[in-house]
Amino acid sequence: MEEDLEFSENSGVVPVELTTLYKVATDAMEDYIEIYLALGKESDGFSNIQNLDLTSRNSRLVVIYGLSLELDPDTSTPEEIKREAERMLAITLDTESAITAGVYERMRLFAGSLVDKLFEETDEFRSLSSDYLSTNPGLLPFYQQLAGLRSKSELKREVGSASDNNISRVVAERIVERIIRNLRTHTFSKERLLQAVEPTLEGIVRDLVGKVLLENIVADALSNLQIPFMRESEYASLRGVIYDFRADFVIPDAQNPVAFIEVRKSSTRHASLYAKDKMFSAINWKGRNQRLLGILVVEGPWTRETLRVMANVFDYVTPLTRVAQVAEAIRAYLDGDRTKLKWLINFSIEEANRDNAT
Repeated sequence: MEEDLEFSENSGVVPVELTTLYKVATDAMEDYIEIYLALGKESDGFSNIQNLDLTSRNSRLVVIYGLSLELDPDTSTPEEIKREAERMLAITLDTESAITAGVYERMRLFAGSLVDKLFEETDEFRSLSSDYLSTNPGLLPFYQQLAGLRSKSELKREVGSASDNNISRVVAERIVERIIRNLRTHTFSKERLLQAVEPTLEGIVRDLVGKVLLENIVADALSNLQIPFMRESEYASLRGVIYDFRADFVIPDAQNPVAFIEVRKSSTRHASLYAKDKMFSAINWKGRNQRLLGILVVEGPWTRETLRVMANVFDYVTPLTRVAQVAEAIRAYLDGDRTKLKWLINFSIEEANRDNAT
């Protein structure tokens, strides 16, 4: 199944009947980020496991999945978890796994309730109508499966635009026609339908990891030390030698930049490509703004050599779990400690024949 199924971001309090998978995932992500941050502060960035308060199930779930412990969050005691964690000290906590485990759990529970609703209210698809689709757009991922529409692009091409917030009457009628035709040759049980939307859940989580998880953790570390900052969505651009573009964070603002932060999740397969992109951005900005502190916060399996090379351009290259220490360095730099700056980049572009111009 393709990974571009359509989902949309909602804001504010939404009635239960209008809640979407994306909304549920967003709320869950924010909840588990808060739990993760609290646990990190208790344990000095998870370096002291014995200090963790694991009395709540959600806290146990974060630690168990973050450390890949073969334990059950429902039955394991805090003492068992801490003993197992101490036995496997070489395994560092994976932030994404720690937070997204609970997100997936909540999404699957909600998806199950949606499927129950769909089967019950349509009499197992026998009374499925365009009115029902238009009234219940949050069930779009399941309609797509029933209709054999595997992706957002195929949905738009075959029946028109639709989202989990709105399905027009015309598009609903086209989807229903496809569902009726598809059901003549295919049977869908609740289990099959839930399994079929797993790629949709994975796509939502990947989207939220990029938009919410990583940057919220960085923002929390900065806020804890009262470091003023602007996020990418809050300013137009950061001026550079070659082009003006936006960093994930600029400190304190784009008009008077003192530091910038880029946050990037990678894999070993794409590490080299991402590294070149980030290093060029750093050279572009640091070459224009003298004494600009450059910070790269990384997550995922970057290669050792790639990280070493990026450290020749960025003043700090740090894993997400150690972002609090970098925030302390930024705070010190703002307070006048110039030893925190590692690299000065003198980079300019001039016209070759300017002196000979008439």
